[in-house]
Amino acid sequence: MEHNTEGGETNEGREHLEIPLFDLDTLLNATNKFSSDNKLGEGGFGPVYKAKLQERQEITVKMMLKTSRQGLKEFKNEVESIVKLQHRNLVKLLRYCIHGRERMLIYEYLPNKSLDFFIFGLTL
Repeated sequence: MEHNTEGGETNEGREHLEIPLFDLDTLLNATNKFSSDNKLGEGGFGPVYKAKLQERQEITVKMMLKTSRQGLKEFKNEVESIVKLQHRNLVKLLRYCIHGRERMLIYEYLPNKSLDFFIFGLTL
């Protein structure tokens, strides 16, 4: 099934991915339109936001920079690789979102500082 809306959200070719697609509207609501109040920091590939779903579940949304040369196929391959790397000691990838050129990874939210802080004494 392919669903394509203005802006380019599509499910084309996703039947092989092992995790569900998240729709952009849900993420916009959960992050208060990616408000700076919900910004946790800046990752290597773009901003990272805390979000709260209607079910009260807290999640982390990692936005990928639009300037990345990574195409849709490469992004999906990366999602598949992350899913295969799931381990009890790693933050769990829950879903992903593709909307036009926007690509996001949705992880479980862990309430403490980043690993960088504990290793290097850095803050995001």
